[in-house]
Amino acid sequence: MLQTNRTAGDDVAAIMADLGRHARAAARPLATATTAQKNAALSAMADALVRNETAILEANKIDMANGEEAGLKASFLDRLRLTPERIAAIAEGIRDIAALKAPIGDMIAEWDRPNGLHIERVRTPLGVIGVIYESRPNVTADAGALCLKAGNAVILRGGSDSANSSAAIHACLVEGLKAAGLPQDAIQLVPVTDRAAVGEMLKGLGGNLDVIVPRGGRSLVERVQTEARVPVFAHLEGICHVYVDRSARLDMAVKIAVNAKMRRVGICGAAETLLVDRAVADTYLVPILEALSQAGCEIRGSEEVRALYPAAIPANDADWITEYLAPIISVTLVDGVGGAIEHIERYSSHHTDAIVAEDQAAVDRFFAEVDSAILLHNASTQFADGGEFGMGAEIGIATGRMHARGPVGVEQLTSFKYRVRGSGQVRP
Repeated sequence: MLQTNRTAGDDVAAIMADLGRHARAAARPLATATTAQKNAALSAMADALVRNETAILEANKIDMANGEEAGLKASFLDRLRLTPERIAAIAEGIRDIAALKAPIGDMIAEWDRPNGLHIERVRTPLGVIGVIYESRPNVTADAGALCLKAGNAVILRGGSDSANSSAAIHACLVEGLKAAGLPQDAIQLVPVTDRAAVGEMLKGLGGNLDVIVPRGGRSLVERVQTEARVPVFAHLEGICHVYVDRSARLDMAVKIAVNAKMRRVGICGAAETLLVDRAVADTYLVPILEALSQAGCEIRGSEEVRALYPAAIPANDADWITEYLAPIISVTLVDGVGGAIEHIERYSSHHTDAIVAEDQAAVDRFFAEVDSAILLHNASTQFADGGEFGMGAEIGIATGRMHARGPVGVEQLTSFKYRVRGSGQVRP
């Protein structure tokens, strides 16, 4: 049972230090666990989630009621909500992870030196991973399963909004670990909701935490990046763009724009800004915006956009840097692919950006010059998801440039070591 409103002092520090020690102790046997053991645990976890659906939904009802009482925005409530279908999808996601090829021990590269030494670079677990996230109870399952598949122990710190749901899901993960004979401490959930617990994780838990993955809003990610004393896989907000080029097919542009924005507005891959080539604004802009409006989207447009589509609300400077996570989109016109690139590089969070075009030269330039973690051609930004990439699931979309970038799946949760084989060589 999660403990709330505890004193943020030595008590929390002691609890977190204990979690760190237990995680480190679990990491060693986990690193050498067989793929069959890990897959058996994952399969048992998925079965437990389905079997305990009622208990999970009851826990989620408490979180939803608390969230509504606290006045959470609709987008956050959507992230928080669990249904039988979503629980089934979470379980299926774990089974997908079990079906993935295990990365540990993979030979990344090997070569021979003139002196006869044979050098191998092989994948290894990272060790102990800390995952800090908000609102989404499904991350509890996704992160726990991915870390296990990659041979890592993990400490999960979910948001207080989803405390009861995450605890119910975590119990199923522990059940799977027990069934497979793996250490229960391989996947731990922080049992307190104090913000001080996050601070202890950022300090590294006495050297027992090897990397932190934050998944949440700008304030959380910025705090982690500022205070962390261990490496961070940064998952910044998703200010995602869809650029409609003059060469785009209008029917495709309408379909992609509506899906990218409206399929699920509360996810980080939802489009927040639409850019339309000024050369086709007279013929393309209104049909796209009418389709978005009919789907329930609020349009915030530049002066040029409003001249062609007066129903748009005037956009201000803040709109270009806002992750709405709501049925709202900002729209402006640009001078071809060059103008789109300039706008994206100025305002993008470098998460996911898309181009709709038939001109291969425009696509090539967009792909070469836009420096975002994920780029799409003639496809919705809502495909920015580890599951859609065939990774089974993801912990988040890393927007940094070091180690992991884009969907953080099983392979990204590994490091490597060198094995050097000789026959008596000594260095002169």
